[in-house]
Amino acid sequence: MFQPNMYESHHHLLDMSSHKNPENELDNIIRDEEYESKSGTDIMEAPSGDDQDPNQRPNKKKRYHRHTQHQIQEMESFFKECPHPDDKQRKDLGRRLGLEPLQVKFWFQNKRTQMKAQHERSENSQLRAENEKLRADNIRYQEALGNATCPNCGGPAAIGEMSFDEQQLRIENVRLREEIERITQIAAKFVGKPMLSYPNLPPPGATRSLDLGVGNFGHQPGLSGEMYSAGDLLRSVSGPTDADNKPMIIELAVAAMEELIRMAQTGEPLWVPSPDNSVKVLCEEEYVRTFPRGIGPKPLGLKSEASRESAVVIMSHVNLVEILMDVNQWSNVFAGIVSRAMTLEVLSTGVAGNYNGALQVMSAEFQVPSPLVPTRENYFVRYCKQHSDGTWAVVDVSLDTLRPSPISRCRRRPSGCLIQEMPNGYSRVTWIEHVEVDDRAVHNIYRPLVNSGLAFGAKRWIATLDRQCERLASAMANNIPAVDGGVITSPEGRKSMLKLAERMVMSFCAGVGASTAHTWTTLSGSGADDVRVMTRKSIDDPGRPPGIVLSAATSFWLPVPPKRVFDFLRDENSRSEWDILSNGGLVQEMAHIANGRDPGNSVSLLRVNSANSSQSNMLILQESCTDSTGSFVIYAPVDIVAMNVVLSGGDPDYVALLPSGFAILPDGPPGNGGLNPEIGSGGSLLTVAFQILVDSVPTAKLSLGSVATVNSLIKCTVERIKGAVACDSA
Repeated sequence: MFQPNMYESHHHLLDMSSHKNPENELDNIIRDEEYESKSGTDIMEAPSGDDQDPNQRPNKKKRYHRHTQHQIQEMESFFKECPHPDDKQRKDLGRRLGLEPLQVKFWFQNKRTQMKAQHERSENSQLRAENEKLRADNIRYQEALGNATCPNCGGPAAIGEMSFDEQQLRIENVRLREEIERITQIAAKFVGKPMLSYPNLPPPGATRSLDLGVGNFGHQPGLSGEMYSAGDLLRSVSGPTDADNKPMIIELAVAAMEELIRMAQTGEPLWVPSPDNSVKVLCEEEYVRTFPRGIGPKPLGLKSEASRESAVVIMSHVNLVEILMDVNQWSNVFAGIVSRAMTLEVLSTGVAGNYNGALQVMSAEFQVPSPLVPTRENYFVRYCKQHSDGTWAVVDVSLDTLRPSPISRCRRRPSGCLIQEMPNGYSRVTWIEHVEVDDRAVHNIYRPLVNSGLAFGAKRWIATLDRQCERLASAMANNIPAVDGGVITSPEGRKSMLKLAERMVMSFCAGVGASTAHTWTTLSGSGADDVRVMTRKSIDDPGRPPGIVLSAATSFWLPVPPKRVFDFLRDENSRSEWDILSNGGLVQEMAHIANGRDPGNSVSLLRVNSANSSQSNMLILQESCTDSTGSFVIYAPVDIVAMNVVLSGGDPDYVALLPSGFAILPDGPPGNGGLNPEIGSGGSLLTVAFQILVDSVPTAKLSLGSVATVNSLIKCTVERIKGAVACDSA
């Protein structure tokens, strides 16, 4: 059992708690020791040859020296940068402050000892408090066990009949005991050694800052991986979550982290080749044997989906962790997959001045960009940890047991990614996606894609991340010329245009799927290509025009490869073949910004020279993006005056946009042509979505005529696309 006073024996070196004035406590103990023997004062280091004259006899009388406020401030400032100055640094500092090198040396020795003593007392207090909490928990569990009765006979309950929650709490208590003892043993190895072993210990009350010199474990992977685990996590957890649930959440998070690491690094027999040897698939029997703990057995009616993918992306590990742990950045980067996300509670912000040890309770909704595929809702905890080899890991695991619902359609088993730092700002990312889901409501034309794992699996996450990292690198670059004929006049204008396009893409993705936040109404149609509509009122939103906005979307299958459909829709020269609003006018590209290696990833500004005078010189902002799992072509009409402000570097947040566009997905996994002569044979699944302002007065009533007009518009667009790409492929 851990003894709370294990650190007290080490306080004999220097206990400064008796000083009345903390600011001057160093002054009170620093003396002019160059006139006396070294034995009683040089606590941790022997003097160097430059510090002492061997021919000089020390005086018998001690002389006390009190430093000036200026000297203290200068040495405090130097200590933050370098707690262990060498002989030359001590001489330079002493010469500048009017002190002898030995006076400087003793001040630094005592300062280091003071910091160590403060840390030991703080650690001792935390461990003592944790020990007392565990004692209280033990007593409570024993009382609960002693008072438990059988609901049938009224007699004492057998252990096998106690509640699931109580069993979990007992297990949690035992594991936390073991964790505390393990951490205590690890900590004991470092106590009593020179501070040189761990110069980056955080000062009391240190807050997160990526540029902290002292207090940042980011450059000490060997320590951070060992020193911070479930016990430290429990001490750092705070917030309104039910106290009884916190140990269970931590237990799940720690177990999920262990599982994620093994899932990412283990090969056969856990991951075995698929029948066609194209990918690795999870062996469920081996998984159950390897990971008996966790969120419990798979519920009836749910099927398992597991996938693993790896890639090298152009982003540092620090920035990747920041994106994953910030819900707004995460949902923006993965806008095509995450339709809604929210951090419900931050249980821990981390324990080492960064996200190492961060713990968040979240809810999210994952989508395929089509109203024909229901979203997957999850309530989960996200845990971030830096491991001893410097690798970072971020893991999610469902918390359904804490908030059970009568119908659970999706559970998130440990899923997430490992991030390994590479040279030149790159990172290797290994992604694990593992869920149990009821997807019987998926429409038949999307079923092969969803069943293959390409719709929600690791390959889609990693491909999206890779593409978005390239986009972010392009947005930050200042040396990439835009093909604009002088339209974009500055790097600021380029960045403003990219920022406006990013908001356009996020707005489109948030409004195209089957999110529970949407109330779609199905108009009469012929099955799969039914048109679904919904209305929203736009009031006091500078990014949207005010009034009633009508959204309409439909999805259908095309016997044409996705790349051909994508190239057709993004090409300004073929726009007049499908865009009814351009009214057959000539479309000219005024500006073009590349967003990555693939020429299909770009942002363009288009001008439509229409024969219709009311649409003369209309501008269209368009972003096209593609990867191996899907593509988007998204566009929005923009006001010429507002766009000129953006092109000159102005704030794009006040430009009103109503994006429309297309989401293009493969109709199934590659090489599936023989299984179904239509769906899954290398064709495309195309979603068309329009947003139209039908009335500029938000309080107006929606007319049936407006709905009929939009329905006709989208139907006509679909027929034009079908006709054009069919001719193109013939």
